[in-house]
Amino acid sequence: MFSSAFSFIAIFITMWGVFYHKYSLFQCHICSLTHPGGLDPASTVMAIWPSPMVYAGPTEVQFHAKSRRSAGASYFVVGRDPAGMKGSPNAVAHADDDIYDGNHGRYVLQNSPGIGNMNMLSFVKVMYDVTDNVMKIPDETRMDDFISISGTKMRLLARNGAVPCSATNIPTDLVEANCIPSGFMVPKGWQGVVDYYKNVGDKERWIPWSQPRVEPPVDSRTTTEGGYFGSTGFVLKSKDYDSFWHDIPMRPSGEGDEIINLIVEIPMYVTAKMEVQKAVAGNPISQDTNKDGSPRYYKYGTPFFNYGLIPQTWEDPMMKSPQGYGADNDPLDVMEVGSEQLTMGSITPCRILGSLELIDEGETDHKIICISLNDKDASKIHSMEDLDRVKPGHTDRLRDWLKRYKTADGKPENSLAQEEPTSVQEAIDIIAETHQRWRKLCGKTDYSASYPEGAEGFALESPGCRGE
Repeated sequence: MFSSAFSFIAIFITMWGVFYHKYSLFQCHICSLTHPGGLDPASTVMAIWPSPMVYAGPTEVQFHAKSRRSAGASYFVVGRDPAGMKGSPNAVAHADDDIYDGNHGRYVLQNSPGIGNMNMLSFVKVMYDVTDNVMKIPDETRMDDFISISGTKMRLLARNGAVPCSATNIPTDLVEANCIPSGFMVPKGWQGVVDYYKNVGDKERWIPWSQPRVEPPVDSRTTTEGGYFGSTGFVLKSKDYDSFWHDIPMRPSGEGDEIINLIVEIPMYVTAKMEVQKAVAGNPISQDTNKDGSPRYYKYGTPFFNYGLIPQTWEDPMMKSPQGYGADNDPLDVMEVGSEQLTMGSITPCRILGSLELIDEGETDHKIICISLNDKDASKIHSMEDLDRVKPGHTDRLRDWLKRYKTADGKPENSLAQEEPTSVQEAIDIIAETHQRWRKLCGKTDYSASYPEGAEGFALESPGCRGE
């Protein structure tokens, strides 16, 4: 099964492999299987790597280069794209221009820790020679004989279902002729690429790399309805409570203020952005959507924490921070920092350690930090200071995630109201305030018979809120 990145890499290897494999060990996804006769045994040391490689930033490319070195490769071909380097507004010339020179990717990787003695080869652009049907470095004295076939053009041809060109009459405008010249790619490889790009919208066949089709890690006291996990139709409900938000107590019975109930929406290592639905009857858990209606996924790496909410809390937009930001109109968020993945929809007693106050697109979004009472380190961690003593650098990782997780979607960095986490008591005070705001939302105070501003459309009819 191809992903878009897999398709491009497979094509890349097929197109450029003959040019580069003579240098050293060569990584090939499909060429040794589909190219007649495979690779030349006299000049190829090894053909490996059946798994797809994904274009990403410099760190990911370092991983790929290092893993290949560990397997015995002595050379790694790197171009401009994997360098992932943006221009700088402080540059003397060409401010904000992306750095496109192919050598820059080589410079970055050659100086990366762990690469060792692996040599980096700069990506060299090759073109299709119509005189002998071979991809090669173009001869500048006869450029009219060469056709450039970029990745963008290749994908367009695939979407259009391009067929092989005439072997004796290769057009200069391949898109207009809707054909692929002989020698550009092995026929079976091209058929696979066309099949992918013509059917890329078929979600039952093609699954993006960051969206695994797996059974969700759900709690035994929940039930699922609707579509498969990863679709907008997937719904998770509690077997014991009408509403995850309103009917589950804020803290376990008999516990002190420092213990809360965490309702897990997103288990550790899950990239699907799951959340309690405020406007749906019963407030079930389902996947958030992007503006185009597609399921939303985290793209800034894999979450290393369990994420959820404290029931019976509400960050009222009328709550203003000292900086003047209104709250985000959601239940209070929680990041659980234990060592084990918790199940979606589970009710987990959790010890408060502190909180971080995120400023997210102009709204205050408090993140309560806690650790499950059942975690192996729970007896040793009672504060944020304890967390960094037992797990050095963990708070820095949380700050990094909160500030930068939206940058993978092309958005600017978030900010924090303050870099240092709050104390346990300050976090308890935040929880208490949001609980009182929830009581107002649910009509449980003398002055809250009407729906407060910001609550329009909320489903509040469960027994724990405004229901009977």
